[in-house]
Amino acid sequence: MRFGIVGTNWITEQFLQAGRTVEGFRAEAAYSRSAERAEAYAERNGIPLRFDDLDAMTASGTIDAVYIASPNAAHAEQAIRCMDRGLHVLCEKPLASNEAEATAMVEAARRNGVLLMEALKTTFLPNFEAIRDHIGRIGTVRRVQASYNQYSSRYDAYRAGTVLNAFDPTLSNGALMDLGVYCLYPVIRLFGPPRAVKANGVLLSSGVDGEGSLILAYDGMEAVVTYSKITFSEAPCEIQGEDGNLVFDKMSQPTRVERRTRDGAVEDLTRPQSEHTMRYEIEAFMETARRGETQSNVNDFATSLATMRVMDEARRQMGLVYPADRKAR
Repeated sequence: MRFGIVGTNWITEQFLQAGRTVEGFRAEAAYSRSAERAEAYAERNGIPLRFDDLDAMTASGTIDAVYIASPNAAHAEQAIRCMDRGLHVLCEKPLASNEAEATAMVEAARRNGVLLMEALKTTFLPNFEAIRDHIGRIGTVRRVQASYNQYSSRYDAYRAGTVLNAFDPTLSNGALMDLGVYCLYPVIRLFGPPRAVKANGVLLSSGVDGEGSLILAYDGMEAVVTYSKITFSEAPCEIQGEDGNLVFDKMSQPTRVERRTRDGAVEDLTRPQSEHTMRYEIEAFMETARRGETQSNVNDFATSLATMRVMDEARRQMGLVYPADRKAR
């Protein structure tokens, strides 16, 4: 599959490294609004074609799919333009700025008969599959504790008076969109949409959230989600059942999974996993496209839309509004 790359940042570098481990993957073209940046990025990564016009790339006939890793606020518009050209789209998380944009993207995929998939890598990882496969061994689940708290190096600049992209509301950024989604998406994939959401967050003067917490209410259980870009934590994550717990080190990409019981027994459930953790979503995306399907059977439309709905509600409760929200009304 021939990919066009939208975005010239560190995540696209990781994507390319992972893609090179997948049979049939080809990075054929790179796009940036800056011709100089596109040229330098393509040269550095051995990509033969480079564009500073997205429509020119999508109409070139040289690519089959597009990986979008531009700022969140650009996802929907760029993805729809690509899908309207008949191209498959693998779009970085979060899929869009809000549910309205995400819905328009899903409609475009169906209208054009192409694949749209959210690039939330966690749900494809062997160690996430280990968690999923062993939930039935801990009894009735009563609580999930999911966290992703990672101090951002860009917050140092923010504290010094410079607002970089990570804390810019015009790009639909902030801690919930960047890190919180890594907790919410897997929880919703495992347990479905919650029946109620309670949210609180710390809003920064730039207009985005620096950290926050959510309680997702389910019948008989709750999921407690915490996330931050302005503090850090090394606390593990847990799924707590009446007969035992599943404990894992990281929500975004678990590398160690254990089943623990009240008598102190510990069972290692960890599975071998590539260091290039994005390779699993790339493989799944390519295989789904080959089958001619418009959505993944893992990162499906229902999970992406439910996650966006929860994030919209959380932001509503926090008073966090993006310019993109006003456009969607």
